[in-house]
Parts: sequence; C-alpha cells; structure tokens
Amino acid sequence: MSRPLLDSVLVPIHRAGWPFIAGFAAVTAVLAWLVPLLGAAGAVLTFWCLMFFRNPDRVTPARAGLVVGAADGVIQSVTAAIPPPELGLGETPLPRVSVFMNVFDVHVNRIPADGTVTRLAYRPGRFVNASLDKASEDNERQGIAIALADGRALGVVQIAGLVARRILCDLAEGEHVKAGDRFGMIRFGSRVDVYLPPGVAPLVAEGQRCVGGETVIADLQGTEPPRQGVRR
Repeated sequence: MSRPLLDSVLVPIHRAGWPFIAGFAAVTAVLAWLVPLLGAAGAVLTFWCLMFFRNPDRVTPARAGLVVGAADGVIQSVTAAIPPPELGLGETPLPRVSVFMNVFDVHVNRIPADGTVTRLAYRPGRFVNASLDKASEDNERQGIAIALADGRALGVVQIAGLVARRILCDLAEGEHVKAGDRFGMIRFGSRVDVYLPPGVAPLVAEGQRCVGGETVIADLQGTEPPRQGVRR
C-alpha cells in the first residue's frame, strides 16, 4: 500500500482519546459476549469514538498575514462582537468568525496565525447549545490572546457545547506559536470563536465548511471587503 493511501487510512489519534476508546472497546467486548447484537452496536460506537479523536495532519498556507480556521466545522456566524473581557482586547466590537463543531467533526483545535500567547483565561459557565449565539457569553470557555508580529492581536475562544464537558488547552503564556499548530481540543461537540484585529475583513461566509489549519478566514495584509456566500 502506498504511503499517501496508508496515511489516509491510518489517521493519527489524539492522546486524550485513548482512555475513551479503550473504555468503549472494553464495554463492547462485554456486550458482545452477553448479547451479540448489543456488541455490534458497541462496535459502531467504538468506531465513532475512534473517529472523534482523530488528529490528521493539515497543510497550512504559509504566507505571512494569513489567518486560518481554528477548528473543523460549519461557519456558524460572521459578525462584529465585543470579545470576552478576560482576553484584554478592549470593549470595541471586533470581527468574529465562529465555527461550530458537531460530534462527527475533527475536534483538535489549531492556531490561526503566527504570534506569541500573551494571555490564557478560563471561565466556567453553562453548557447550552454551542450553535446559539448566546453560547459565546454564557458557556464555559477558554480564551487565548495572541500578539502578532505587527503589533496587533487576535483572540481565540474555545467554547463548551451542549454535550461538551471538557476543554483541553496545551498552551502557556509567553509561548511562540505558528499558524496551524495544534493547541487543544474540546469534548464532545462545541464551538471556537476567532476575534480578528480591527478593520480586518473575514474572507468566509456563514454556512461555509471550515477546515482547521487550512481554510483561510482572513488576510491581515488584504484589502478585500467581506465576502458574501451564496447557497447553491
């Protein structure tokens, strides 16, 4: 089997997933021994758990100034919003791109742009449906502020969802990061907001699919106006 084909089949698994996968597999083995039909259902759920924690490599556009998506999923909203106060990004509405991840999406999150982590801020909260706009304010969240090389800053906020109960963030304040770097994940179904610097136009539209680490959501050096999506 060729290497590219092998890589498409043997997708890496995030280390946080192995305890869950092992647990699903153990329960499946017991169910299969007791009731074969339940064992088959357990095998399906075990496979889903395996796929949930998949951690594939991505090809990140390398040009300076590009901002890439922080998560896989659907662009839930493209709007201007006041960033969470704990990020220290001010009280003026900033361009915000929100990506909603369902339970079938890759849940490993990625850094949107090169820079330095200046602030990490966790805030407990509720677990309402992450597709609702109020989730950005009410839900449990982990905020990350990143200073860019040109002196501007952007924010990334991991938001727990209706069934998500754990946000993982592997960053440290002062850490230098690159666009496309993996930095954490959220279990199981959630949302990630990216707050862009003032005046930066989002280059994605609501309803569009986003691929974390690959889809360009903005250009810090660009002058293109915000894009409008057309459903066809």
